[in-house]
Order: sequence, then C-alpha cells, then structure tokens
Amino acid sequence: MQKNLKTIIIAFSAGLLGAWSHQEFLMDDVDTASNEFIQQENLSHQVNYTAETPRNTTASMDLPVSFVEASEKSTESVVFIKNFSGTDYRRYSMFDFFFGPQGNPAPRVSTGSGVIFSEDGYIITNNHVVENAETLEVVHHKKTYQAKLIGTDPNTDIAVLKIEAKGLPAIQKGSSKDLKIGEWVIAVGNPFNLTSTVTAGIVSAKERQINILGGDFPLESFIQTDAAINPGNSGGALVNTKGELVGINTAILSRTGSYTGYGFAVPADIASKIANDLIKYGEVQKAIPGIEAVEITPELAEEMNLKSLDGVVVSHIIRNGAAEKSGLKVNDVITGIDGTRITGKGSFEEALSYYYPGDKINISYIRDNKPKTANLTLENLEGGTGIIKRAFYSSALLGARLEAVNTVEKDKMQIEYGIKITSLSRGYLNELGLGNGFILTKINGEPAKDPEEIGQFLEDYSGRLVLEGLTPNGRAFRQSYSVR
Repeated sequence: MQKNLKTIIIAFSAGLLGAWSHQEFLMDDVDTASNEFIQQENLSHQVNYTAETPRNTTASMDLPVSFVEASEKSTESVVFIKNFSGTDYRRYSMFDFFFGPQGNPAPRVSTGSGVIFSEDGYIITNNHVVENAETLEVVHHKKTYQAKLIGTDPNTDIAVLKIEAKGLPAIQKGSSKDLKIGEWVIAVGNPFNLTSTVTAGIVSAKERQINILGGDFPLESFIQTDAAINPGNSGGALVNTKGELVGINTAILSRTGSYTGYGFAVPADIASKIANDLIKYGEVQKAIPGIEAVEITPELAEEMNLKSLDGVVVSHIIRNGAAEKSGLKVNDVITGIDGTRITGKGSFEEALSYYYPGDKINISYIRDNKPKTANLTLENLEGGTGIIKRAFYSSALLGARLEAVNTVEKDKMQIEYGIKITSLSRGYLNELGLGNGFILTKINGEPAKDPEEIGQFLEDYSGRLVLEGLTPNGRAFRQSYSVR
C-alpha cells in the first residue's frame, strides 16, 4: 500500500514538473514563432497589395497586375471601321454609252480599327485600313456612322476620318516618348471582326525600322510589342496601364498573316502630330533638314574609324538646303538634336518629326572624331520656312482627294490654277483613266480652281464631260466623256 502511494506521488510530481517546464521554456518559443508568422503574413499582405512597394524588391516580382481599369477606359474609345469597295459606283465604258450601265461588281468589305481622337468625331486609323475605299463606315456602341476621309499620310501609315457626332469618349493621350522597354501595354482593337478585344504584353523595343512604309519620306520608328496583334487590329490603340494612348497598332511580322510574337505601333506622339496637321492644314507639315542620313553599321564604323555605333552618318547634302547653310558636310556623324540623343536612323527621323518648317534646332555632330554643333533652320517641302496649307476635297465616290495647286507647282507646270488629283483609289476618276498627279485646269471650258466646288460638280454631273489639264510629266491633255 505504501509502495503504491509512493509511486503515485512520484508520478504526480513528475507531471507537475513537466507542465512547469513546458510553460517556462516552450511557450515562449511558440509565441515567438506565432508572432513571426503573423508578421510574415502582414508583410506578405503589404507586398502584394501596397502600391508603394519598391519595384526593385524581390517580392515585387509577384505583384499582381490588373488591366481592368485600363481596358474599360480604352475600349470605349476604339471603333470598328468598315471599308467598302466594288460597290455601286458608276462605270464609263463604250457599252455603257449604248446600253446603259452593265451591272455592278460584287461588294468587297475589309475591316479594321480606329481610335476616337476628339469628342467631336475625328478618328485616327491606319492609311492601309482606309486605302482604296469607296465608302467608309464607323461602328461605335453598335451604332453605324458614315465617315468622311479627312486626309492620309502614307509616310507614317496614318489617316484621319470624321463622323458627325458629339460627346464621343476621346482617348486619353499619353506620351510615347516616356514609354520604357519592358513596360506593360495593352493592344485594343477588332481582330478577325471580334470587336472590343484586348491583349496584353510588354514593350519589346522602340525606334524599330522594318521597311514596310511607302510615301516619299517614309518615317519608321515603331514601338515593338509582344501584345497579340492580328488582322483587324490595325488602326487600334496601344495603351499603357493607365489606359493612355501610347501608339497606333499598325503591323505584324508573320509568314502566316497572324500574330507570331511581333507587333508594331506608330508612336502616339507622332500619330497625334500627323492627325493635328491633317485636321488643321489638310497636309502634314514635314520639316526638312536638307540631308540624307544612313545607319552606322560595324563595317561603316570601322571604315570611318568611329568609336561608337550611335548616331547617323550624313550621306548626302541637298544643295542650298538647310544643312548646307548650317555648315554640315557629308560624313558628319549626327549624335543629338536639341539635346535628344540620336542612336540610329529611327530616333533621328522621330526626333525631326515633331518639328515644323521654320523651327530652329541645334545639332550635335562629330567630324574627324571631334564634337561640334550647328544651328539649323528646318524647311518645308517647297524649300521655304512657312506652313503649307492646301484647300482640298476628299470624295469616296470620286475615289480621290482633290487639292488646289500651290505656287511652286504653278511655276513648275507653268499654269495659273488647277486641281491636283491625289490619293487615287477605285472610283469615278479612276474609271475615267486619270491617275495620281494629274492636274485639271478646265472642266467643260470653265476654270477649275476650288476643290470642293469641282468635287461636288463631278459627283453630280451627268452628260457630256470635257476635261482639260496636265499629266504628271507636264504634257497637256484634253479628253471628252459621256457620263450617265
């Protein structure tokens, strides 16, 4: 009995001792570990959801990115564009004269995207989206508008349309100059007729030249992105995570015709300048430095004993042009324009694109491996320093843009007035056998001076039509037609 009681007392004492030890030594560790776990949870919460987390921390790599706000803001400002060709336009053949019109070709419809540039109905898109159009329609919020072509610029593949509407949600404009390689961007458009589609990617490169543009002075300084861009996206918006416009989607590089990882956009700053010029002046105000420049290749750098591949080499100087007047010479290496660093031909052309004729710029260059500077006054396409403003009339039915002939062309062609045919596509004037560069001086014996007056007359006229003028090479012509 005494032995059992002794055993019970010993066991009870041992239990008390164990409980005391657990309380004194182990609970502190548990509390410490628990506090550390709570702190880690709070830290994790802060890392994932606090906007002020430093970008260079390892934890920021897991920061979730949402494109909801940017998508909601930008999709409201992107429209669907329909380009109709081969529709009901008048035909003028020998058979039409005897038997009347011989039927109409089956209509063809191509589609693309556009961006609402202003709330009163101006829309930016690509030149190739509206090219050869006989009629253009814009669809926004399931409502269809007839669109008027304001102007095009093949040099940048930018075009401007106008619809009759007010209070439209104009895109919020950002700066493509501030865009960084590696920054998130969203492509918004209508690929494969799927309206209001958004895709995300990053800026892969800037100032890309891929040699796809036409025009007399092609300007290529594309933003490259891996956001998926497909047929139908052309003319749509490239926006940053704030929903601000940073580019106009233009091209893809693909053997299949669909997205394969490369998309290209015209920088928004360039597109905005082009659009404003077309709206205000009817023509892009190109600022000419009076030189031709080439990219610096490793071979050229070695041949010229250059220490860097940055910049462009002056390959030709236009006689009596701005560059010659400033003292620049062939083989000078241009490295900067008004403090903007020139890394290649893309950055050189982009830097110049923001200026107007008459602007004075400071050029940094290297000659014989010695840094120098020159002051240069940019000129317009006619060799002057003023703004060029032309009266014009764009007509889908005529399939052309009619421009009043300017002073230089008067001297060159030895005429006092005329209407020049440009941006010719399928339509009335094409059927008459006229082409780009033809100048109409008289219609039915009356002087052709006002583009809008002449355009509306030709759209409505029926009967015997006599056109007089000059061909692009300056030869006189006179042609008679029977028009129904």
